[in-house]
Amino acid sequence: MKIFLGIDWGEKRIGLAIGNDEIKIANSFGVVKNLDDVLEVIKKEMIDEIVIGIPYSISDFKFPVPEQFLNFLNNFKEKINIPMHEIDERLSSKAADARVGDKKTKVSRDEIAAMIILQDYFDTCEK
Repeated sequence: MKIFLGIDWGEKRIGLAIGNDEIKIANSFGVVKNLDDVLEVIKKEMIDEIVIGIPYSISDFKFPVPEQFLNFLNNFKEKINIPMHEIDERLSSKAADARVGDKKTKVSRDEIAAMIILQDYFDTCEK
C-alpha cells in the first residue's frame, strides 16, 4: 500500500490531505505554513508519493504560474526523493469554498482544496 500526500499550496498556508492507493479516498490532514513543515509530515507519515496542485490561471492554461509557487516547487523537488505528481488545481479552491460552509467549520478551505486535488488524482490518474 502506498501513502499519498495531497498539497494545495498557498502564499500563507499549505493545505494537506492524505490517502492511500488501496482505498483511494482523500482525507483532510491539516494546514502547515512552510516547506519544512511539509517535509516533516512526509517523514512522520512515511509518505510514498506526492500529488501537488499547480495553480494555473482560470482564464488561460498557458498563463504563467506564480513565481513564489515555482520557487516552492523547485525547493521541494530538491529536498525529496519520492515521486511527485503535478495536476491542474484550477477551481479546487472555489470547489472547497462550496464545501466548507461557515467560518465555524473545523476543516479549512486549504485542507478541502488539498482533498479535492488528491481525490481528483485518485479518480483520474491512479490505476
